Amino acid sequence: MGASLLAPQLAWSEQYAANFKGTDIQEFINIVGKNLQRTIIVDPTVRGKINVRSYDLLDDEQYYQFFLNVLQVYGYAVVEMDNNIIKVIKDKDAKTASIRVADDDAPGVGDEMVTRIVALYNTEAKQLAPLLRQLNDNAGGGNVVNYDPANVLMISGRAAVVNKLVEIVRRVDKQGDTEVQVIPLKFASAGEIVRIIETLNRVTGNKSRSGQVPKVVADERMNAVIVSGDEKGRQRVVELIKKLDAEQASTGNTKVRYLKYANAEDLVEVLMGFADHLSSDQDGGKSSGGKRRKDINIMAHAETNALVITAQPDQMRTIDSVINQLDIRRAQVLVEAIIVEVAEGDDVGFGIQWATAAGGMTQFNNLGPTIGEVGAGVWLAQDQKASQTCTGSGDTQTCTKNPDTPGDITILAQALGKINGMAWGVAMGDFGALIQAISSDTRSNILATPSITTLDNQEATFIVGDEVPILTGSQSSSNGNSNPFTTVERREVGVKLKVIPQINEGTSVKLTIEQEVSGINGKTSVDVTFATRRLTTTVMVDSGQIVVLGGLISEEVQESVQKVPFLGDLPIIGHLFRSSSSSKKKKNLMIFIKATIIRDGIIMEGIAGRKYNYFRALQLEQQQRGINLMPNTNVPILEEWNQSEYLPPEVRDILERYKEGKGLETRMRETDPALKSISESKEKDKSLDTEDHADE
Repeated sequence: MGASLLAPQLAWSEQYAANFKGTDIQEFINIVGKNLQRTIIVDPTVRGKINVRSYDLLDDEQYYQFFLNVLQVYGYAVVEMDNNIIKVIKDKDAKTASIRVADDDAPGVGDEMVTRIVALYNTEAKQLAPLLRQLNDNAGGGNVVNYDPANVLMISGRAAVVNKLVEIVRRVDKQGDTEVQVIPLKFASAGEIVRIIETLNRVTGNKSRSGQVPKVVADERMNAVIVSGDEKGRQRVVELIKKLDAEQASTGNTKVRYLKYANAEDLVEVLMGFADHLSSDQDGGKSSGGKRRKDINIMAHAETNALVITAQPDQMRTIDSVINQLDIRRAQVLVEAIIVEVAEGDDVGFGIQWATAAGGMTQFNNLGPTIGEVGAGVWLAQDQKASQTCTGSGDTQTCTKNPDTPGDITILAQALGKINGMAWGVAMGDFGALIQAISSDTRSNILATPSITTLDNQEATFIVGDEVPILTGSQSSSNGNSNPFTTVERREVGVKLKVIPQINEGTSVKLTIEQEVSGINGKTSVDVTFATRRLTTTVMVDSGQIVVLGGLISEEVQESVQKVPFLGDLPIIGHLFRSSSSSKKKKNLMIFIKATIIRDGIIMEGIAGRKYNYFRALQLEQQQRGINLMPNTNVPILEEWNQSEYLPPEVRDILERYKEGKGLETRMRETDPALKSISESKEKDKSLDTEDHADE
């Protein structure tokens, strides 16, 4: 096979005619490079023969495009380099080579390899890229890549194809162009117009003939409707709004407004004051019909929690705007108080008391009973033996026999009741001694966590305790009083929590708190005494944050010594004439507070679920232990909390999809031998890891 190239017949015209038949492609590239005076580097993989013929004369530009066309047909591409050098490589390698980045000024023509970067303004690049890849030669030198952060497309390929794709992108992006238009209303309410249009769109399937339905938003402040969308859809919505914005047949206007969160009776008081002010501001004007404006009338219907409003259309719009801002879901606050009290006390005492039959004794009462009290109790507790009492003399003497009389232990019991610890009595002849020793150790750990949930700016009170009767007055029946009486008042004793939360902007909460912990100390000769720890304060806390409100840290040390002068001061032997007692008390009391803002049902559901499941776990634990001596008795248990019933629909859908995915994965592992073997190997590795940790 041969190859020939007709040289230009007229040198000044620089025109070429080409005829290649069975020519090796390497030879073809060399001939073109020589004619165009370009240095061409050929990839070693470029192989084959070509058959092509040109019947027209070609200038330099046409001749070069002819060269590119031939290479494109046989699956090769040209990459232009600096210094007038050309590389001929495979089509699929061109996309990663240093091809030229074209733009609108120099887009390129024909089969030239270029890269274009196209910015999108109304359409997402990630949605358009898959469609463009179907129109590009992705198996060869073509490629379409989307960059989402900048919303741009990077298109590589032949210049003719790339230019076509760029034109398609621009037309598609133009179709998605949206504008915003503000439509002021004269008679109708903006909120009502938006409700009608959205209802109409839902009925028609949320689609229009030309694409997406325009978005409509009500601006209550200007009583205007804002429309956003493409031109045709926007025009249809604007025409509909203008038709709906017509004056009512009657100048009066009565409306029933059902409230979602606010109380109708409470809201009437606020609205009537606002309505009086609104009427007074507009009283000087006249309506469009020349009649005087009527007064505004607002009534509450408690059974349906609704408001019945009678007002002019423009007044109705203003009142509706106020109601929309007042009838909102109010946030709640969960307030948890933490009261911690840790106390400890140590008492030590030792004393010796002496007594003689002659009446001399030492009596120390700082530990308990004195030796005199014990001695008198012992004497009176002795039994009196039988005796005989005689009166008269001689034959007139009369004798009476007295039986055994048991001793009276009342005094002894009272004396021994005062003993704490150990008491040891010793009697030797005319001498007696009472030795007392005591040591006590007291520990207490008290934790109380009262909690309460209330609405924003609503007072809440919590109390757990008892009502203790207190004597407040009495009148005896002495001195001829025929109407004796006694008055008793009951006092609440226990844990009290009173709080008023106020949610500020952000996540902070202002709390007005009154916290009290009270109890009964004991009885006195008059009445009972109470121990009270009360705290009243106002604090600012963040949601979920724990802060300390107040506390008491006290430590008390007491020593008591009773002794015989001089003798009690002697070393070692002085303990025989001395009674000593020492006590140490330490108390730590702290009160903390934690406030959690609850703005929606999901947060409330999570908090309630955790509390509910905690107490249910305690009941299950008790059921597992059983009841002592009553093994067949059933322990009451709360029902299982099914939180999925209270979750929003979108959350339930996600959980169901997750469960379905886990179930599908389990079924695939059971049926697919490969997945089953992988799962078994993972379980085996996990068991080996467990054994290794156990050995360690």
